[in-house]
Amino acid sequence: MRLSSLADYAVVLMSAAARHCGGAGRLNATLLADETGVPLPTAQKLVSRLSAAGLIESTRGTGGGFRLSRPPSAITLAEIVEAVEGPIALTSCVDAGDHDCCIEGSCRVKPHWNAVNDAVRGALAGVTLASLSAAPIRLPVREEAHA
Repeated sequence: MRLSSLADYAVVLMSAAARHCGGAGRLNATLLADETGVPLPTAQKLVSRLSAAGLIESTRGTGGGFRLSRPPSAITLAEIVEAVEGPIALTSCVDAGDHDCCIEGSCRVKPHWNAVNDAVRGALAGVTLASLSAAPIRLPVREEAHA
């Protein structure tokens, strides 16, 4: 399982926005693109999607820009990924709607995919934007005892 580049970039942009959280004024896509290295057209596209998902609040015009809609501790990795990718669905079995699966009628694993999917989504929901935007914890290097 791998996130798309767009979902990855959304996490990078939201993490940068979280580091600015509490500062004066609003952010803009140009600032975050420059800070993160995400191409400006991609940053603009993601700002639009993140705004539509309610993760950021944007204001147009002079003095406009955007800010996080909630504190970083109240925004999860699952929400960011779903804003870009749609609902997390590891297989088409857990996706609502028609399935194009030739073994759907006899599949013995299908009843279990929802539990697996829920576990993955739960793991992503357990990671907050606050933790993603914090400085990484550096553990001290232990020297091996020589015997």
